[in-house]
Amino acid sequence: MNQVILVNEQDEKIGLMDKLPAHEKGLLHRAFSIFAFNSKGQVLLQQRVANKYHSGGLWTNTCCGHQSPDEELLSSANRRLMEEMGMTCSLNYLFSFQYKASLDHQLIEHEIDHVFFTVSDQVPLLNPEEAGDYRYESPEVVLREMEEHPDKFTEWFKISFRRVLKEVFENNNSLFNSKHYNLNY
Repeated sequence: MNQVILVNEQDEKIGLMDKLPAHEKGLLHRAFSIFAFNSKGQVLLQQRVANKYHSGGLWTNTCCGHQSPDEELLSSANRRLMEEMGMTCSLNYLFSFQYKASLDHQLIEHEIDHVFFTVSDQVPLLNPEEAGDYRYESPEVVLREMEEHPDKFTEWFKISFRRVLKEVFENNNSLFNSKHYNLNY
């Protein structure tokens, strides 16, 4: 998929554009992020492959991408989760947020990002063109790493992770076979 859906501030479609020019110009477009947790409450992080067009080698959420112009948002999210991580999961919608961030290679990420989560103990099967590595990690460790080494994480992950934790653990703690996390969101 080479095109992204351009949107206005209300997330209404206003056009299509090739992905790279949209990021060069910093135009607002629709995206999604998926956060997978295992039954212990650990988050599945993906390390983006080093030669990605931006944010290569950085740690991020389980999967992210852009809605295909010919697919529903949830279908695009499910497809990308399979393409990047080799996983099929039941995704639950959490929230949306808008952000704008300058990235490497003089690109600008300007998105309305729709966030989904799932709980799964599947072992990922990485697509080496998308993901360089993965790890399951406790939220406390990830929060500490983000504080100590923010340059090792993607911009959208740093913006959304605390809110994801708050919404997932406050509203869905019964899904996890572990202690209740006492997190400072």
